[in-house]
Amino acid sequence: MLNKCLSGKRGYWLGFVASFGLVALALWIQTRYQLNPCPLCISQRMVFMGLGLLFLVGALMPAKAIWQKTVTALLVLTALGGAGVALRHWWLQAHRDSIIADCGVGFDYMFENFPLQKALTLVFRGTGDCAAIDWTFLGLSLPQLALLAYLGLAAYALYLLKR
Repeated sequence: MLNKCLSGKRGYWLGFVASFGLVALALWIQTRYQLNPCPLCISQRMVFMGLGLLFLVGALMPAKAIWQKTVTALLVLTALGGAGVALRHWWLQAHRDSIIADCGVGFDYMFENFPLQKALTLVFRGTGDCAAIDWTFLGLSLPQLALLAYLGLAAYALYLLKR
């Protein structure tokens, strides 16, 4: 029964639900503990939503090998991109004592007032808010948990291709 749920179109639907479920969980944590997300947190949520949309595409596309390979490649590349953002965020947290604790400007302000390349540079530079560890689960910070989720979703996408 579990094999049936984790393969084919149902498997892609499960990936869709999992991706958006992670975003919902992040929003719940944010509101429950009254946390303000930093630019890298928002970026990671956007990547999870992108993964969810790609899983949705995989669920809706015909079950032809070329489509499955294309969607899987996009899923893996997107998940690895998200893992890169999570690694950067984790690095900022690990080196919070040696970086300047500048809160910087907000995510919306960056994209409304700067060219895209400059805004992206500012986002990935991170801020003092990005270096703060406000919440942990089993000793892991949010970017560490996100990294595990990205790697898990990439592995799951490859698993779906093999099924």
